[in-house]
Amino acid sequence: MSYPYQIKSVDQYNAAYEKSVKDPEGFWGEVAANFYWRKKWDKVLEWNFKKPTIKWFGGGKLNITENCIDRHLDTLGNTPAIIWESNDPEEHHRVLTYRDLHAKVVQFANVLKNNGVKKGDRVCIYMGMVPELAIAVLACARIGAIHSVVFGGFSAQSIADRLQDAKAEFVVTMDGAFRGNKEIPLKSVIDDALVQCPFVKRVIVLTRTRTAVSMIKGRDVWWEDEIRIVETQGNPDCPAEEMDAEDMLFILYTSGSTGKPKGVVHTCGGYMVYTNYSFVNVFQYQPGDVHFCTADIGWITGHSYIVYGPLSAGATSLMFEGIPTWPNAGRFWDIVDKYKVNVLYTAPTAIRSLMGFGLDPVKDHKLDSLKVLGTVGEPINEEAWHWYDEHIGKKKCPIVDTWWQTETGGILISNLAGVTPAKPAHATLPLPGVQPILVDENGKEVTGNSVSGNLCIKFPWPGMLRTTYGDHERCRQNYFATYDNLYFTGDGCLRDEVGNYRITGRVDDVLNVSGHRIGTAEVENAINMHAGVVESAVVGYPHDIKGQGIYAFVIYQGTHGDDTLARQDITKTVSRIIGAIAKPDKIQFVSGLPKTRSGKIMRRILRKIAEGEIDKLGDTSTLLDPAVVNEIANGRL
Repeated sequence: MSYPYQIKSVDQYNAAYEKSVKDPEGFWGEVAANFYWRKKWDKVLEWNFKKPTIKWFGGGKLNITENCIDRHLDTLGNTPAIIWESNDPEEHHRVLTYRDLHAKVVQFANVLKNNGVKKGDRVCIYMGMVPELAIAVLACARIGAIHSVVFGGFSAQSIADRLQDAKAEFVVTMDGAFRGNKEIPLKSVIDDALVQCPFVKRVIVLTRTRTAVSMIKGRDVWWEDEIRIVETQGNPDCPAEEMDAEDMLFILYTSGSTGKPKGVVHTCGGYMVYTNYSFVNVFQYQPGDVHFCTADIGWITGHSYIVYGPLSAGATSLMFEGIPTWPNAGRFWDIVDKYKVNVLYTAPTAIRSLMGFGLDPVKDHKLDSLKVLGTVGEPINEEAWHWYDEHIGKKKCPIVDTWWQTETGGILISNLAGVTPAKPAHATLPLPGVQPILVDENGKEVTGNSVSGNLCIKFPWPGMLRTTYGDHERCRQNYFATYDNLYFTGDGCLRDEVGNYRITGRVDDVLNVSGHRIGTAEVENAINMHAGVVESAVVGYPHDIKGQGIYAFVIYQGTHGDDTLARQDITKTVSRIIGAIAKPDKIQFVSGLPKTRSGKIMRRILRKIAEGEIDKLGDTSTLLDPAVVNEIANGRL
């Protein structure tokens, strides 16, 4: 498969970027013409950020699964679409060719229809990382049902909240999932959630762990039994439902400033075009490459860069059920060598975690198939960037430091691997079609280079969210009301002397110390440079003299036995890297940090602890390790 829109030089990037700004409709119309449309669009773009209204490829008719699967069958039918590596390294891996994937998606689409699922219905998918998760996602898209994948680590209450918000009457789940040395009892968690959701009509359950589960007559059915029914019907075809470009494809819930989750809505046409375009360009994907994105499909990274982006490009996508440190810290490197992985896309949290094990787990691996490395989820600190570059990429693989959000659908700011220059800890330049702008607190544009401000986008791109499900006003308030006629990302950003962007963290994670604005990510990066520090999280707390003080929670494994001296060493490191203004006022040594199951540090909880509001921490049950919160609270300085 060829990609006429793949950028292969800096000159091409500059020309594409210029065209995308001068003639965005012409630019995106040319990219979209490379896909299969049942009916071409009437108008490329209609938009108004005040309402907000965004419509891409209006009047165009398509089905995303025809673009992800059907159109590849003649040329790539026997090419691996999904390679699956089990949690257990001894368990046999699975390879699904495009032909296999087509057959299984059609089969499960018929299962959904047999169980009453229709176009426009919402289907909640709560599964572990097995190929059937991708199959269920694609089967929903094939019949025009709206999928809402919930990460397999969320609690029953979190699932109930999401089911109620989406009014999802159908659930696809598993008896249980394997994750490292743990078994996650998915079906029993669903059962607990459904106590609050009597409107759910059907639960389809895949067998994985062979855990004993409760099956309620009339509501719960086994995946395997339903497949057998379709087989007895002669495995009929399931033609893809014709969808409008602006029909909903999926809802994905993300945390908001309030307790209620926000259901971010993405639509069929623009999302497809943008995930494919960004995948092919950022990773410089070449036909035949093996692309290993280590994310869970329960997050946007998995939607965009395990399923829709790679498959629409005819790529081979590797899915991994396990975790990077089990049964040992060499697991990622085993997988890279075993499958000759060419592109590795993972999180800075994972990289820092693996750094902590030293080089022994890496040294016996070739890693010579790697061509491109990527990071996603948070800004990567320079030490982790250099470790990744030197020990995993052997200084031969460009690193793409990708910045984007659930709401953006795909990567917005990143170097293009080996094409545009990388800079450690910088996302660098926007993709063609993306128009970033920095503004001050009053919404006034901050022009020129060597400046900082709040990161906004001033023009729509095809992959952006269209609404928050069932509450369009919340979408407007969250993303479009802060600054006039701009999409507000919520992130602070630096632009260096040549125009490279560096994300400094959430604007609500920016501290104002003695009138100086300091990004928590910047302070954390400096602390993490200290040789004994494994990881850190920084928050602000009320300070009598400075207004806000800096409170650092640090996982420390240094050889200094003296905590006071270790604190002084860390303070000295921060002073040297940023300046004395950024020195932490308090450094608390901790054994762990409160993280979501996706690895995101919950600074909200740390802020409450630092401020002494320990009785206002809220629900911590969905964290990876809830017990660590009590330990931190008890050790508060």
